[in-house]
Amino acid sequence: MKLTLSVIKADIGSIGGHICPSRELFESVSSYVKKHSHDLLIDHYLSFTGDDIAIVMTHTRGTGDGKIHKLAWDAFITGTETAKAQGLYGAGQDLLKDSFSGNVKGMGPAVAEMEFEERTNEPFLFFAADKTDPGAYNLPLYLAFADPMTTPGLMLAPVMAKGFRFVIMDVNHTEGDRIIELNAPEDLYDIAALLRDTERYVVESIWSRTTDEQSVVVSTSRLHNIAGTYTGKDDPVMLVRVQKSFPATGEILAPYAIGPYVAGCMRGSHQMPLMPVPLNSGISYFDGPPVVSCAAFAMHKGKMTEAVDAFAHPFWDNVRNTVSEKAIGMRRQGFFGAAMLPMSELEYTGIMEKLDRLDGKFRIRE
Repeated sequence: MKLTLSVIKADIGSIGGHICPSRELFESVSSYVKKHSHDLLIDHYLSFTGDDIAIVMTHTRGTGDGKIHKLAWDAFITGTETAKAQGLYGAGQDLLKDSFSGNVKGMGPAVAEMEFEERTNEPFLFFAADKTDPGAYNLPLYLAFADPMTTPGLMLAPVMAKGFRFVIMDVNHTEGDRIIELNAPEDLYDIAALLRDTERYVVESIWSRTTDEQSVVVSTSRLHNIAGTYTGKDDPVMLVRVQKSFPATGEILAPYAIGPYVAGCMRGSHQMPLMPVPLNSGISYFDGPPVVSCAAFAMHKGKMTEAVDAFAHPFWDNVRNTVSEKAIGMRRQGFFGAAMLPMSELEYTGIMEKLDRLDGKFRIRE
């Protein structure tokens, strides 16, 4: 059965600043999708991560379908009205256009979709991150799909022996989707050279070279490229099909134990460690730290099981403690050096205006 998995996510309002959506806001979005999805969706699931609400949908209409995207857009518009009525902070923040134009891509919400022939059993993972950008997934995906130290299946599973094809996007190129396709293991060093620059080069998708099936899709939108100014961090979502010709669930999850430093946190302008958190977790310390959640599903004919919280296991409690210590250590540096993003990536324009003003006061000493 040819099936489409879609996830569309937006920040449309939250309690106490950037903490989490209200119960009433979440329910208004959920109720809208439930009421209007009967002729469009096979199944759907909603959750929030930080202040972002995500809608996971299964259907047979293919990627980029206008009716699927409009369902999500209208649900977020309905939610925005609830957020305004409650006085929530940032009501409609990610809805950067005034009216729907056929597809939400480039309109603010994050989108990740893939179409595939459903396997006899179809396990997949849904990741959502808050207070960071799409490059936060670069290292975990590199380790899971290209490094046998993380994924022994690259050595042990014959169906994975040929490796994987990485489709990498230059997200600074705004005139169109500028991409490159590189193969692991042959192009391993080239992949590494690109993915280390998480603000410019982002994994868009990953494909099996044995079966030519797609395993990964990541939302790649940069909000400041759409809006022209800072409106919030990009807060990317990701879908990962697992097992058989793809890495096992445990191999996909393992890299998140590192708590890698990623861009984001307070005012979108700092470097902080990425914390794996349980589903429906809010935001706290220093408008962060950057967080990632993971819901695991099985699926048959487009019908999903209940979500299993992949980061709720006791193992991840220790990881969260370590990430907390890393976050506090980095914050001791305040604004200095690596603790804050480089000038080219600072999301708030105030400091750039300050630097322009100071530049005019410099003089060449005689």
